Amino acid sequence: MRAVRMHDYGGIDVLRVEDAPVPEPAAGEVRVRVVGAAVNPVDWKIRRGYLRQDIPHRFPLVPGWDVSGVVDAVGEQATRFKVGDAVYSRPDIARDGTYAEFVVIRETELAAKPRTISHIEAASLPLAGITAYQALVDIAQVQPGQRVLVHAAAGGVGSLAVQIAKARGAQVIGTASGANRALVESLGVDQFVDYRREALAPAVREVDVVFDTLGGDVQEASWALLKPGGVLVSVVNPPPQKRAQAHGVRGEFLFIGPNATVLAELARMVEAGRLRPVIGAEFALRDIARAHELSESGRARGKIVLYVGTP
Repeated sequence: MRAVRMHDYGGIDVLRVEDAPVPEPAAGEVRVRVVGAAVNPVDWKIRRGYLRQDIPHRFPLVPGWDVSGVVDAVGEQATRFKVGDAVYSRPDIARDGTYAEFVVIRETELAAKPRTISHIEAASLPLAGITAYQALVDIAQVQPGQRVLVHAAAGGVGSLAVQIAKARGAQVIGTASGANRALVESLGVDQFVDYRREALAPAVREVDVVFDTLGGDVQEASWALLKPGGVLVSVVNPPPQKRAQAHGVRGEFLFIGPNATVLAELARMVEAGRLRPVIGAEFALRDIARAHELSESGRARGKIVLYVGTP
């Protein structure tokens, strides 16, 4: 099969499109013929070796951990899916990933692909969707009428977070550059903040939830915007607990893992018309270096997707 493999950590030059053995599913696993995959910041962070202490990968490594495709083979004791089923997943990040024509995934990490969207659109959802859902639903427990601030609302995670918060009845404030105003407003935000032209305060105040996808100075400026008892959820770096306590709020950090239960809920939301993926750039598998460059630039809107196979 054709696959993108890394033989060491480093820059984009370590991404090689080459022939690799087709993996065989073990007990409890299925093999998926990949139609679409997606690029996430964690991909190039792993490529650069930033997470090598936390996730000790073995080389050669196939990166990429978002996928939509078709079940191609089923291992022993795997009973949830059959050959020909359309599925999607954010598989275990410690294993070989999805920049390949085939990938083996534990069946417990798979969910049925949303029926109303393409494989390419579905491939954009798992990692970003699980992140946004767990941050807002499982951790922040967003309630109707609450005010939710979503940073980088035009990004892959932020664009889904806006929609999930709106689906839960929240009033949503989204930050992005002015060039992305139309996109963010189309997602349903109640207030748009152009971070390049407006300071967060006094434009934003008295929010119940801050969803921090940027960290750094943005996280620091967000504490003062929260109501007492509010919560800041970061997916970038753990919020300092002393800062949270000083403002009478909670600070939570989220690093997701596979979650088929959430994927099933996201599929239901998509099929009900309450959630739509936002795709900002599309690449062929052979152009993986360009896709990583775009992700690493921080200028991507929506998700970056890869065309790998045919439906």
